[in-house]
Amino acid sequence: MQTQTDPRVLALSQAFALFNDTSRVLSDSYQELERRAADLSQQLAAAHNARLRELAEKERLAERMQVLMEALPGGVVVLDAERRVVETNATARALFGQPLVDQVWPDVASRAFGAMGDNGSLKLADGREYALSQQVLVDGGMVLLLAEVTQARTLQAQLGHYQRLSALGEMSARLAHQLRTPLSAAMLYASRLAEGTLAPDIAARLASRTSERLRHLDRLINDMLRYARAEHDDEGERVPVSLLIQRVLENSVSPGTGAARVAVANHSGSAELIGNAGLLVSALGNLIDNAIRVSPSDAVVRLGAYRKGGDVVFAVADDGPGVPPALRERIFEPFFTTRSDGTGLGLAVVRSVISAHGGSVAVAQSSDAGAVFEIRLPEARSATALPGGGSVRLHEALAMGVA
Repeated sequence: MQTQTDPRVLALSQAFALFNDTSRVLSDSYQELERRAADLSQQLAAAHNARLRELAEKERLAERMQVLMEALPGGVVVLDAERRVVETNATARALFGQPLVDQVWPDVASRAFGAMGDNGSLKLADGREYALSQQVLVDGGMVLLLAEVTQARTLQAQLGHYQRLSALGEMSARLAHQLRTPLSAAMLYASRLAEGTLAPDIAARLASRTSERLRHLDRLINDMLRYARAEHDDEGERVPVSLLIQRVLENSVSPGTGAARVAVANHSGSAELIGNAGLLVSALGNLIDNAIRVSPSDAVVRLGAYRKGGDVVFAVADDGPGVPPALRERIFEPFFTTRSDGTGLGLAVVRSVISAHGGSVAVAQSSDAGAVFEIRLPEARSATALPGGGSVRLHEALAMGVA
């Protein structure tokens, strides 16, 4: 006889079975959770150790950078985004004195620097010069590096002086030869005239030749003096480019003489140069006169002036035969000439004068249709005096953190 199971017993049995299944699932989940927690703990520990190593490496790097900054021969000043000093090295502290940290940079710099050099350097009262460079930081701050350039400037000036003395010594021997030829001819003509026995027409011809030789000697001597003067002339004045061009045109060959005329395109605005106005007029006028001589009488010599990269550029274009590539440097050598009546000093004087003013001259272009000579001279920077010393340009440079 089959016994009928009590429904309550069956329900209880099923409940126990469900409880056991749920317990196993919870146990498995707990064990999985424990494994994941252990993995995360290991990962966190590894990340923590890596972070500690990274911080330790950064501390060592910061320490090395601090030692390096202190050892630098130049001054280092670190500014925040508001241009206040946050860090310095020993050289900067010796240069500016105390206090430094939390001070505004222009106020700190004004204690030491009172003027700005023509090349953008900052000058101390004792004459020492410092070059100022800067690097902007990610947070808007800035690192300033002040490097003393006094000795470099002095050595550069001395080297240029010695080079010119060497060139002048070499030129002296060549000048003696250049002077001897016209002088001998003039003396020969003069001796014939002194005889007093020549026919009037022959005497007039010899007198004309004597004057021509003497004028050639005069040009040689004047050109040589201008060449030498460019080295020793210390005169410096502010020369507006527009005034320089006006004086050059006044002193150049007159268009009314049947020569090529000069067309000017001055785009330099109010630009000014610093130097000897007379020498600059002579140098630029030499290029203009040469261009006029090599160009046909109905041609137009173009004179342009414009600003470029902190320089004033003069371009003189002619319609002559051009300059062969092999001669583009030689034409600036003293006593080198391709003209029978030339002294060979015209372009040498131009280069000497322009170099003495910190510029350069070169043949920029040349072809059978003419040549373009280009002069580059540094533009004079504004330096209006301020009460108590210094200059507007210095003040602005210090305020910006750069020169």
